[in-house]
Amino acid sequence: MGLLREHDFRGLFLADSASQVGGQLLLLALPLVAVSALHASSFEVGLLAACQTVAFAVIGLPAGAIVDRLRKRAVLIVADWARALALASVPAAWWLDVLTIHQLYAVALVLGVCTVFFDAAYQSYLPHLVGRERLVEGNSLLEGVRTVAQLGGPGLGGYLVQLLTAPFALAVTVAGYAWSALCLGAIRRREPRPGRSRTHLAGEIGEGVRFVFGHRLLRRIAGCAATANLFATMAQPAILLLLARELGLAAGAIGLLLATGGLGGVVGAMVNRRVARRFGQGPTIWLAMALPAPLMFLVPLVEADWRLGLFVVFQFCSGAGAVVFNVTQLSFRQAITPEPMLGRMNATIRFLVWGTMPVGGVIGGALSEAIGVRNALLVAATGTCLAFLWVFASPLRTMRELPAA
Repeated sequence: MGLLREHDFRGLFLADSASQVGGQLLLLALPLVAVSALHASSFEVGLLAACQTVAFAVIGLPAGAIVDRLRKRAVLIVADWARALALASVPAAWWLDVLTIHQLYAVALVLGVCTVFFDAAYQSYLPHLVGRERLVEGNSLLEGVRTVAQLGGPGLGGYLVQLLTAPFALAVTVAGYAWSALCLGAIRRREPRPGRSRTHLAGEIGEGVRFVFGHRLLRRIAGCAATANLFATMAQPAILLLLARELGLAAGAIGLLLATGGLGGVVGAMVNRRVARRFGQGPTIWLAMALPAPLMFLVPLVEADWRLGLFVVFQFCSGAGAVVFNVTQLSFRQAITPEPMLGRMNATIRFLVWGTMPVGGVIGGALSEAIGVRNALLVAATGTCLAFLWVFASPLRTMRELPAA
């Protein structure tokens, strides 16, 4: 059981489980609301994807500095309740027959803002709960939650969309966010009140940015992840349009196909420690990014027959690589950063890594409309194959043990 024996970590674990499952349902159901219920164009689907992540580029940096001034648990609870309320407006508007694509844009923007604060607080809260010596164990358990959610969430979401229609399937995600808030509220250990800052917000933001860019390894990891996310989000609207429109697959079938990425993630969580011991922590980071990337070239070849297996291979291997990459680099980031700087470090990394995603979503939607979804996927696959070079061309290439703070 390890950390799961501890009441407070178990509360975070259960909260994260509910939030992750809800997020995976949202990943499929929200764009399907646009595609099936509102008959959105390819560009509108890409713009919706951009709205979900643009907050990381706009408020990512100040969010980190604000989180460092507040108790992390309170930020997590408020973010969960705000996401639940915003998302509940979609099935309500659909039932009243007043739902529009512009409301979906607005809800996606609110969800993005709340997620910025939730992520900055969440990654900074874990060292307080488990201590720095148990970060790898804690991150592995929480990353396992994310991958299990990827495994079951899309399949469950697909069938809920078929059963309830896409707008009402979102009600399950609303329940997930509410449950997450309740579990976080049950955590007993209270954080000390952060010291009163004597620095202006802009100065604190600058400290976080200088810390990340001034660290030769952190900035390489951030560049690698940002490049990968840019091209991955270019592929997302194209993949959905390929499966739903060109191949005519039902929502349940799409969910099952996407769930294979979660199955790969479970395998990645199981083998992560052994891989890191075998190859070393530095090589593990770039190998986890480099090896699955060329498999994206299989996706444009997919048809509604045995060639759906090509998509399964891509999803499975990408899911495994993502988990190994995330656990290794996230544990390193948390271990090397002083505790008063954790929120700003995480927010700066998120700003760099997730700030590329709205750009990718818009480009992916525009490319799908201009040159077709299969050609857009070829462009995305080419870029994904280059992401690992950030880490490969750095000292991380051969570092078996990553340095501590």
